[in-house]
Amino acid sequence: MNDHLTNELGWMLDEVVKMPEARHAILLSSDGMLRARSAGIERDEAERQAAALSGLQSISRSTAEFAHKGQDSPWRQTLVEFAHGYVFLIAAGPGAYLAVSATADVDMEAVTYRMQKLVDRLGKELTSPPRQDTWQGTGR
Repeated sequence: MNDHLTNELGWMLDEVVKMPEARHAILLSSDGMLRARSAGIERDEAERQAAALSGLQSISRSTAEFAHKGQDSPWRQTLVEFAHGYVFLIAAGPGAYLAVSATADVDMEAVTYRMQKLVDRLGKELTSPPRQDTWQGTGR
């Protein structure tokens, strides 16, 4: 895939990580495809992380009943804490997710706020229609 097309929204993700201790941001589809990445992460690494984070989001959604049994409890955010940092994962529209990595010293509230503001600002840009195989019907 052309990196320019893959990273068309990358400049907007750069805004999320313009704060102390924030590292990288990626936008991914629910099936683990990379949609965009911030400037500080290489494409191959961003693609690998997008695939992993898609699985994390799926697992998070499947545990909703553990949080609130008997009622619809839509997934909103997953936060993973490591010894030296965090990964934040939020919904960014139908079939799209925004992930940010940060060091352990980051202002967690500020990261979450910036992520929500980016999702609000992008609106339709972050919606991800269901993926379709483009090769079907082309005679290949």
